[in-house]
Amino acid sequence: MFEAEIKPHRSLSRRAMFMVLGGMVTASLAVTSLMALLGAWPIIGFNGADIALAMFLMWLNMRAERAREHITLTASRLAVIRTDVHGRCQHFSLQPYWLNVVLQERAGTVPKLLLTGRGRSLEVARQLGETQKRDLAAALERALHRGRNPRFNNPQLQ
Repeated sequence: MFEAEIKPHRSLSRRAMFMVLGGMVTASLAVTSLMALLGAWPIIGFNGADIALAMFLMWLNMRAERAREHITLTASRLAVIRTDVHGRCQHFSLQPYWLNVVLQERAGTVPKLLLTGRGRSLEVARQLGETQKRDLAAALERALHRGRNPRFNNPQLQ
């Protein structure tokens, strides 16, 4: 009845990220070579540390892209499968009959999107922004409403 995959947004593709790193390394080598020729050889270590730090941060950014959240709603259950950056999966299952979609507003921050029902509560879509969370909450509420109030097309009753 409903399916959504939530993954972090990345503005650069993997290829574009390697191109940016290549440009940074090239520019750093040019500056480092010039400084070494002028006698400022300690710059070599600082530029090397800068490039190593940039590569590490880009690697962390690419690694964080692995995190995913998959939400599936069927007639009998709502399943949430979370995959973290290490590839570990967590499975959550809730019954859609008792399920409520709650946007918990917090002053000055992005609201929490909670799925609550029968004493259980589960926060989903942590990495989404406010408008995306509101859209997801509305879509989930529509899907739950359709599941609870089916429309039967019986020609004999018309």
